[in-house]
Amino acid sequence: MNARLSASAMPEIVQLTQGSPEWLAYRRCERNASESAAVLGISPWMTPYQLWLEKTGRLETKVTQAMQRGTELEPVARAAYEDQTGLIMQPLVLRSEGYSASLDGITLEGDLILEVKCPLRGSRSDLWQDVIKGQVPDHYLVQLQHQLMVAGARTAHLWVFDGAKGVLLEVARDEAWMLRIRGGWEWFQPFLDADTPPPLSEGDTRQRNDAEWQQAAQTFSEAKQRMEACTAALDEAREALVKLAEHPKEQGAGVTVTRYWRQGSVDYKKVPQLQGVDLEPYRKKAAPEVRVTIA
Repeated sequence: MNARLSASAMPEIVQLTQGSPEWLAYRRCERNASESAAVLGISPWMTPYQLWLEKTGRLETKVTQAMQRGTELEPVARAAYEDQTGLIMQPLVLRSEGYSASLDGITLEGDLILEVKCPLRGSRSDLWQDVIKGQVPDHYLVQLQHQLMVAGARTAHLWVFDGAKGVLLEVARDEAWMLRIRGGWEWFQPFLDADTPPPLSEGDTRQRNDAEWQQAAQTFSEAKQRMEACTAALDEAREALVKLAEHPKEQGAGVTVTRYWRQGSVDYKKVPQLQGVDLEPYRKKAAPEVRVTIA
């Protein structure tokens, strides 16, 4: 690395092989470049809630066909990039000020980083066409800016490879994006620390139009309407009995009305001994519940 940064800001090299079990365990505890788009809510594939599930171990990371293709082609793509540019790029895992980046390549001087993409549709992919036009989708731009932030580099090369040839786009460092990335993680991190899920977003909703769902939904709606009608009738009959009851306990026709006293609940906020005590360590782990509602 060159002296472009102060010693305090120099990134730390993490001696882990990308793709290894140790690297996967390391990533779970870090703020990673590939996750920033999800944190900011602009990932096409993952919402903040889904990322929270993964990072808390509630959802296993699935290796998709696209991810597998990228892993297999990355060395070939990097070699093709080096042949075209004459640059030598070293894959490296870096960490700086609480943020991590697994780089597909970085120069010895540390001023230029490489990000390789190998889309399934190759030169027919939207990404390939975007790069030809000099454009980078925001979800990829966020990843690049996160990597630049961690590495302290000035420039990133986005190299889109189809298995035989590639197209290259240069991306400059953008401090405004980096501020946005830090702000997003500062919003997301408390959900991890408290083991509490972030709010659901539109991307967490799956629309169902299949016949099986339609039938179950109709049955539920009709049953709920009947239940609400019965509940209203039950409440009305109960109120009539309560008004008729004049003694602590009365019964007749198989029904009993009893008046009794129930102890009030404890207002823990008013207990002097608990003032200033952090009760979060005593909170039970968050557990999923199900709520069914009718629009």
